[in-house]
Amino acid sequence: MADDRPVPLDEYPVHQVPLSMRHVATGDRNAYDRCIFHVLDHEGRALLVAGLGVYPNVGVIDAYATLRTGDVLHAVRASDALGDDRLRLSVGPLRIEVEEPLRRLRLVCDDDRLSYDLVWTAEFPALWEPHHLQRRGGRLTLEGRRFVQAGGVTGTVRAGGEEFRVTAGEWTGTRDRSWGVRPIPGEEGGRLAEEHPTEGFHWLWCPVRFEDRFLMVIVQEDADGYRTLNDATLVRPGHRDRQLGWPQAEIGYRSGTRDPVRALVHLGDVRKPQELEVEILTSSPLAVGAGYPPADDWQHGTWRGPGWTDRRTYDLTQPQPLAAYGVTDHAARFRLDGRTGHGIFEHGSFGRHDPSGFTDFNSVAP
Repeated sequence: MADDRPVPLDEYPVHQVPLSMRHVATGDRNAYDRCIFHVLDHEGRALLVAGLGVYPNVGVIDAYATLRTGDVLHAVRASDALGDDRLRLSVGPLRIEVEEPLRRLRLVCDDDRLSYDLVWTAEFPALWEPHHLQRRGGRLTLEGRRFVQAGGVTGTVRAGGEEFRVTAGEWTGTRDRSWGVRPIPGEEGGRLAEEHPTEGFHWLWCPVRFEDRFLMVIVQEDADGYRTLNDATLVRPGHRDRQLGWPQAEIGYRSGTRDPVRALVHLGDVRKPQELEVEILTSSPLAVGAGYPPADDWQHGTWRGPGWTDRRTYDLTQPQPLAAYGVTDHAARFRLDGRTGHGIFEHGSFGRHDPSGFTDFNSVAP
C-alpha cells in the first residue's frame, strides 16, 4: 500500500506548491501552523488561554488550555500523531470547530479538570500582522505569517468547582493565527547561534476590542532598543484601517521584577497624538501550563507518544521561576480617546534593554 496517497483537501484548487496538501513547502523540521485564543471577563475573574498546533515535519498535533481564576491556574494539554485530515482540529479532549471561516468558531474542552463549550464570534475583520522574521547570525530561526481578530464569546467554562457563564457583553475574545517556521525543542542552535548569543529581547503584543473599533499594537526591540517589528493599526468597520505610527510604551513594573502593573502607550503622529492607558486585571505566564518556552514540563511540537493527555494545577502564589524568562499574557482594561475596551497586554522583557534601564538578565525594576 502506498504511504503517501492523496488526502481529501487535494480535491480542492487550493495548492500553493506541487505537493499534496499533507505536505508543506519546506523541509525544515520547525515548520508549524497553529492558533491561540484568549477569553477574558471584564472584571479580571478569569482568563482562558487555549490553542492548537500542527507540526507537519515532525508528525505532531497538540493542543492546550489554561484557565486562571484567582491564584490558581488549571491546565490541560494533549498531543498525538498528526493524521491526514487537516480539517479535524481535535486532539484528546480539546477541539476547535470552524463553523464559518473568519467569522464563527466553536471551542471545546471536555475534561474533568477543565471544561468549556464556547462560541467565538468575530466582530471585526481579520487583520494581518507584520511579516515576522528573526535570525541569529546568518541563520533563519523564525519566519511567520499571522493574522489577529477580536470579537465576542458565549458559553460556559468550568474548573475547580466554579462555573462561569460567558456572555458577549461581559467577556472579550481575541485570537491569533500563524504559520511558517518557528523553533521547537530538539535542535541545537549550532555554531552561529553560539557566536551570536541573544543579549536582550523586548516584546509587546496588544489586541484590544472596543465597542466600535479594534486596535492592534506590536513592538519588538533588541537590547539597544533597535526595533525589529512595529505595528499600531486601528480597525473600524466601514473605514480604511488607520495607521497610528510608532508606538512608545511606558511600562510600570512591580519592584524587584519585570512584571507590569500598568502601562501607557503613546500612539499616533505629531498631528494627533493619542494615549492608550493599560490597567492589568489578571495574568497568565505562557511558560506555565501553556507549553511556551522555556517551559520544562511540556513544549509545543514535542512527541509524547500516542494519545498523550496531561492535567496540571499550578499555585501562582508560589514562585514560578521560568515565568520570568517567558512571555506573559495579561488580561487588561484599556482606555483610548474616551473609550473603554478590553483585551490582552502580552509582554516579555529578557536580558538587556537600554530604553527600560535593564542591564542584563538579572536586572529588575527598582
